[in-house]
Amino acid sequence: MAKRNKELEAEVLQWVSDVLGEKLPPGSFEDILKNGVVLCHLMNKLTPGSVKKIQEKGTNFQLMENIQRFQQGMKAYGVPQEEIFQTADLFERRNIPQVVLSLYALGRMTQKHPEFTGPSLGPKMAEKNEREFTEDQLRASEGHLNLVSSGYNKGASQSGLGGMGNTRHM
Repeated sequence: MAKRNKELEAEVLQWVSDVLGEKLPPGSFEDILKNGVVLCHLMNKLTPGSVKKIQEKGTNFQLMENIQRFQQGMKAYGVPQEEIFQTADLFERRNIPQVVLSLYALGRMTQKHPEFTGPSLGPKMAEKNEREFTEDQLRASEGHLNLVSSGYNKGASQSGLGGMGNTRHM
């Protein structure tokens, strides 16, 4: 498990506060986000109506459903499944750094949504940079010796090493 980075956590909380346009309640990173209410409000700010039901109070199971609804909203917003934290990572405090990375992924994804004009989080997303080469430019590279793929190593080879699993005799 990765080490926690309090600076990144503070940056994420500041971004959430800026997007929501309100001050977050005091407390630690996981305490503020644990019940999923702030996260659901965040998702509704990014995509209005994406989280229809938010449990403000209730049993642990009902509060965990808030986190699951937020995760579904993240996926619908375009965050890849492998970047979305597990419910237990936040609710049971199993992997808080993964929660931070997931929120960074969400903040980064806002850049791909022109309808969102609020603050973004994390590095700027790369733009597509397609290149067009003429036939002459492509043919000009054919004569060059590519040392990386040709394996140029002064005639050394693996001949005489024997079969797989045998030891090498020196």
